[in-house]
Amino acid sequence: MHLWRVKNKPIKDKMMDTTEIQKSKAHTAADMIQYVKNAVVAKSILEKPRGNISILSFDKGEGWIEKITPFDTFALIIEGKAEIVISGEHNLLLSGQSIVIPAHSPYYVTSGERFKMMVTVIKSGYQV
Repeated sequence: MHLWRVKNKPIKDKMMDTTEIQKSKAHTAADMIQYVKNAVVAKSILEKPRGNISILSFDKGEGWIEKITPFDTFALIIEGKAEIVISGEHNLLLSGQSIVIPAHSPYYVTSGERFKMMVTVIKSGYQV
């Protein structure tokens, strides 16, 4: 269990599965993670020193509060739709659409419905 801050709500316990998926086997991204009521759930696909890939499910009304990371982040909506706000610019992404969140840019994720998202972070050293 990890603590995740969701939107402006108090910190809640959220599930984080750090077991990588089975390699050399076909997977359907949306089926790799399930929704949990009132929660954001994350599952690790790959974790390496230079980056990671995770898949997340967000229940209706859940999201991420504004944050800034030192690395570029690639976000792909794999089910539903979500709004990703980067440096104040609103981006509505539908299933199958993606966006690159630049390093050091404030961003948050929100939606009025349930959605699933895959996130890839490339750690190429501290970027200025």
